[in-house]
Amino acid sequence: MGDDENRPQKAIPAAVKAMVVDTLGGRVQVSWDPASAATPFGQLVFFAEFLEVSGLFDAWVEECPLIYSSPNAPKKRDVLGTWNLSILAGHRRYAHVTALRSDGVSPQILGMSKIVSEDALRRALGKIPEAEGTEWMRKHLFKSVAASCHTPWILDIDTTIKTLFGHQEGAEVGYNPHKPGRPSHAYHAYWMGNLRLLLDVEVTAGNTTASNHAQPGLNRVLDALSAEQRPYLVRGDCGFGNDAVIREMETRQQAYLFKLRQSPRVKRLLQRAFTRRDWMNAGQGWEGREDSIQLAGWQQSRRVVILRRLLKQNLIATQEQQGQLEFAFVDRRQTARVRQLISQLLDIENSDFKMLHYNSVSC
Repeated sequence: MGDDENRPQKAIPAAVKAMVVDTLGGRVQVSWDPASAATPFGQLVFFAEFLEVSGLFDAWVEECPLIYSSPNAPKKRDVLGTWNLSILAGHRRYAHVTALRSDGVSPQILGMSKIVSEDALRRALGKIPEAEGTEWMRKHLFKSVAASCHTPWILDIDTTIKTLFGHQEGAEVGYNPHKPGRPSHAYHAYWMGNLRLLLDVEVTAGNTTASNHAQPGLNRVLDALSAEQRPYLVRGDCGFGNDAVIREMETRQQAYLFKLRQSPRVKRLLQRAFTRRDWMNAGQGWEGREDSIQLAGWQQSRRVVILRRLLKQNLIATQEQQGQLEFAFVDRRQTARVRQLISQLLDIENSDFKMLHYNSVSC
């Protein structure tokens, strides 16, 4: 707050005239007041115009599988509109909905009659059938990114750990780097690379962070796409570089790029690769070369790409073996030649030298 108060405010030009915006609640005239403070929903009217022109909000409300039988029940548009406004305000609890009850402008912009209470919203979401509600949300989530799938794009797989406090469904103790031993949820998300547009996300228990728990959702996302919408590449970290996930990609003839864990066989492959001189320039300071490897549990040998680049921060890498520190020299030339060069440099007093130390990544 202190930084915001001290930050100079940019004045609104006097030439800015009132704007007429078509929203879900009708036509609204927007004018700028340079003497008033900004509100959290100051730009809501322009977002409502987008929802009106695209028809996304009306279709989302109309296809929601929420059915009321009581004549005293709130309107479905009021329930979903309250939920939408609460998310836009950054709320994380149902109790925060109460802060919207005094807002009389935002509901009208979205074509709502009122803001429902937090209890009404909680009961309404509980009445939506899980299977139908999941399909409803996935359909409209993909509709918002479908237009971007007709150009070459990369599908990223990411697993996020959300720490939980209190008693929540699916809260289990598992891998939690932030708070070890604390129950959590695992969010398996499938993103459109660079654009960071979400295709789907699956919330599972905290002890289901492995790639085999994210694979069903990945298969579902790929199977829902047509041939023209398929990603150019599926990308994941070393947790997805196993035979089960790779075979699913090969069955669908889907290109993929997964990192490999540095198992003993991978390390031996790296050692052999560093003694070769047929490295190619991969751009941005990287060198690369191709090879093949068949790890334990793989049904066939597969192509791998090895990348390396020059490190400037470390002069000499050391490793401890049986309580004794040893120099670990890595270079594209042979190790004997490097040791001889370093020995010559160490004999020169007050001289500066650099160790050619390469970092390798296999994928």
